[in-house]
Amino acid sequence: FRRGCAITVAEKLKEQKGFELKEGEINRWGYKLREQGKGASAVEIFKLNAHLFPESANTYDSLGEAYAALGKTSLAIQNYERSLQLDPQNTNAVEQLKRLRSK
Repeated sequence: FRRGCAITVAEKLKEQKGFELKEGEINRWGYKLREQGKGASAVEIFKLNAHLFPESANTYDSLGEAYAALGKTSLAIQNYERSLQLDPQNTNAVEQLKRLRSK
């Protein structure tokens, strides 16, 4: 996926009646891409999910994980911090932030 391409497509699809994007399905798609070794594409899908569901801590947690897997520590930290803002009980984000900041 090219940068921003997934978001553009999703915005057009949202305009069509009867088409619904679900957070959980998009997240599973991102993880499937990661399993296939397509980390950069997974990041784009997780970015799409965060764009569509900006109040979901889980979307930012997954995006943080994808960035961390690609070695993009700064971006991973930013997304884990956002996840923690949305859900202060997110113990995974707390643990990942400790790990990333200790590098």
